[in-house]
Amino acid sequence: MGYISSAQNPKIKILKALQEKLKKRKENNQFVIEGVKEIKYALRAGYKIEELYVPEEYQSQKIKLLTQKLMGLKVELHQLAKPLFKSLCYRTNTSEALAIAQKKEHRLCELQLKENPLILIAESPEKPGNIGALARTIDAGKFDALIITNPKTDLYNPNVIRSSVGCLFSIPIAITSNEEVFQFLESNKIKLYSAALSQEAKLYTKEDFTTATAIAVGTEDTGLSESWCNQSEHHIIIPMKGLNDSLNVSVAAGIILFEAIRQRNL
Repeated sequence: MGYISSAQNPKIKILKALQEKLKKRKENNQFVIEGVKEIKYALRAGYKIEELYVPEEYQSQKIKLLTQKLMGLKVELHQLAKPLFKSLCYRTNTSEALAIAQKKEHRLCELQLKENPLILIAESPEKPGNIGALARTIDAGKFDALIITNPKTDLYNPNVIRSSVGCLFSIPIAITSNEEVFQFLESNKIKLYSAALSQEAKLYTKEDFTTATAIAVGTEDTGLSESWCNQSEHHIIIPMKGLNDSLNVSVAAGIILFEAIRQRNL
């Protein structure tokens, strides 16, 4: 295990660039994972861990077990001076490990669906925290997939991984365009419900989600695009009783998806 104490070390410069720059993540096809639990989730999901960074001195039992496992996988291991390690972590008091891993492609054509699937589609999500929260919702309900169309934020942005609490690695995810997902839904005979304000919209509790279903949500600011709404024959709404006319996108998605689960368990 190598020891690094300087922020000017070439490996530390690369790690910081992967944390901060989308361009570097694209060039290297790599990203950074912070946290032991998150690294374990990534390993379980088949991600290739290439480097592991841990702090010097005290190391918990879970760090020792993780290190031993990664040594068996021939992962490059580094011990960092405590101040240096702390400077690289967002969660300065709880993080015990950083890892560099290879990205996945997340092609729609590689998505494997179960019979009678229940899918969430997010059009053009922009805020990393919302993407992470959507991933947590999909994981919590064991839904079949999260499809992201026309994304405005890198899936491997550290804030997405952090807000997903590692659930980003535990769920099937596909990234594609609106046009491709429309074709995908049609060819797989999946009924599309769009969360959108329109004259035709029905209360989400009045619809039947027990067959193969996709729920589409848009951004909090503008909702689903006009082209998306025109493509969908079924519009659904969540009744709002306060002054505000919208919910956080992950909250709205959770309400509708868990209604679908309720219907399917009747």
